[in-house]
Amino acid sequence: MTTENRTDAARRPGTADHPAGVLVVGAGPTGLLLAGDLAAAGVPVTVLERRAPGHGNLSRAFGVHARTLELLDARGLADELVATGHRLRGMRLFRRLSLDLTELPSRFPYLLITPQYEVERLLERRARAAGVRFEHGAEVLAVRQDDEGVSLDVRAADGTVATRRAAYAVGADGHRSAVRTALGLPFPGRSVIRSIVLADVRLAEPPPGLLTVRGTGDAFAFLAPFGDGWYRVMCWDRAGERPDGDPVGLDEVRDITRRALGTDHGMSEARWLSRFHSDERQVPVYRTGRVLLAGDAAHVHSPAGGQGMNTGLQDAANLGWKLAAVVRAGASDALLDTYQAERHPVGAMVLRSSGGIIRLAMAHNILQRALRDLLSLAVGHLPPLRRRALGTVTGIGIAYPAPRGAHPLTGGRAPDLPLREGRLYEALRAGRFVLVTPEGPADGSADGPAADPRAVHVTRTDGGRTTLLVRPDGYIAWAAEGTAAGGRAAALAALAGTGG
Repeated sequence: MTTENRTDAARRPGTADHPAGVLVVGAGPTGLLLAGDLAAAGVPVTVLERRAPGHGNLSRAFGVHARTLELLDARGLADELVATGHRLRGMRLFRRLSLDLTELPSRFPYLLITPQYEVERLLERRARAAGVRFEHGAEVLAVRQDDEGVSLDVRAADGTVATRRAAYAVGADGHRSAVRTALGLPFPGRSVIRSIVLADVRLAEPPPGLLTVRGTGDAFAFLAPFGDGWYRVMCWDRAGERPDGDPVGLDEVRDITRRALGTDHGMSEARWLSRFHSDERQVPVYRTGRVLLAGDAAHVHSPAGGQGMNTGLQDAANLGWKLAAVVRAGASDALLDTYQAERHPVGAMVLRSSGGIIRLAMAHNILQRALRDLLSLAVGHLPPLRRRALGTVTGIGIAYPAPRGAHPLTGGRAPDLPLREGRLYEALRAGRFVLVTPEGPADGSADGPAADPRAVHVTRTDGGRTTLLVRPDGYIAWAAEGTAAGGRAAALAALAGTGG
């Protein structure tokens, strides 16, 4: 990657210069959530999207997990999204293992089945309302950066090339990311399975209302209901792998499903058919100077478990408040390094978990199938293993590293506590840190946390005696027992250290 003087870049014909803004490349779910968060925090944002307006991606993603719904709740979008889909209370993996999602300690104890375009619709509406500028038909050709900002050479739909300039840029432009390519970053990994067939179908004999994943030696199938009479089928035939461009017929879907599940459930109609291959890849670094990567531009993996779109949205939630703090609030640029430290291990974990599910589902010899049955039995009957499996797949169990000696809650997901002022995730809609204090004589004092404009100060009503400083992405930045003045001072010091 080359660098150039910022002033020279700004003088080029066709250059758009936003020295205090952010360029987001990609208008999928990850880019839309990130852009909306930045704009809501007062950061000028332009989204560059290669596709023409109204031309969406194939709707491969369809499941929204509990942790993602919590993050959407913190933006006032979850309830509207839930109304568009169907709630699955359980997940059936293989023949012997069912996960009961009602065990989740969340306001959303289910998997929401809804098309990706519904998620994009809500996030784009929010982003536009916050002032995000969109450029469609915009193809990134080159990326340059210097000590003061980033320049992207962008080709418009009419073939003209202009330079876009901002303080930072984020590549959220999918697994073929032009931003990642322009940075010269490797994308190591391999293809897991080829010729995966996707279809939205009607079934005359629907399975139970659970997400179903099952495989035999040579065939694998996945079923999930949309709730409107249509079902998503994902299936694979070990002996029938074909190029992605080969057409898909309903007879092929029926045959593979029948061999994997023992029945095709009376499959009779298809409104959409597609074929693709699945890779497991992760970029080594999510940040290169003033350019960051998120979502599929940073990691791709097996669709098993439905974690792809969810992981990207959680990347965006982690990055958005940090980038806004640096651009708008004067926080140290080093805060952006915590994005790599926190999210890269999560991406690696998702690669392992989704890859493990798909490999177990495709087990084709006696030893592998025996191992699958043993693991299914252990997870199904040992509560600690079951909670861990649920937390991994749904994102509820994700936690970030905490400093040595920190309170045990530090780095963990903040539960949606009842407050004197409502709920915690309603308080997070302000896009700021939230300082949660126990009920008692010390709360609300004029010289206490409530007087500091960098945080929303609320009082918990669940009887808990722990004071929490909750980050804008719903994770606990700091915690201490009680309401002592020293604790409040430490909380404010922690907040100031982030540039809150």
